[in-house]
Amino acid sequence: MAGPRLAKLEFQIMEVLWAKGESSIREIHEAFPEKRRSAYTTIQTTVYRLEVKGVVRRVKKVGNFHIFAAVVSREAAQRRLVDDLISLFGGRGQPVMAHLVESGKLSLEDVKEAEKTLRRLSAEEKQ
Repeated sequence: MAGPRLAKLEFQIMEVLWAKGESSIREIHEAFPEKRRSAYTTIQTTVYRLEVKGVVRRVKKVGNFHIFAAVVSREAAQRRLVDDLISLFGGRGQPVMAHLVESGKLSLEDVKEAEKTLRRLSAEEKQ
């Protein structure tokens, strides 16, 4: 499993950076819905922690504030999150897949796409 583990707020901050691109802490803070918005200082502290983890970096300074950018891609962070989830089931994906099917969150199109991916990976292994 590569990449740092992200907490819920960290992942939400990263979603803002992936969607908006380079942003100041103020811009990140204002991107959250007002009703669910954490305090500015909470966002600031979390962004600085993400910087220490190597997930974001300062790209420039404008006046008294810094502009931050994502270093880790959305795909890499999502893979880590899914890997962590699967590890809770002893490395077995079947219980997760069963839940997704039963809850209606996995469509027939999703299954077909997964089958295509499995066939492609299988063919690549044989080469």
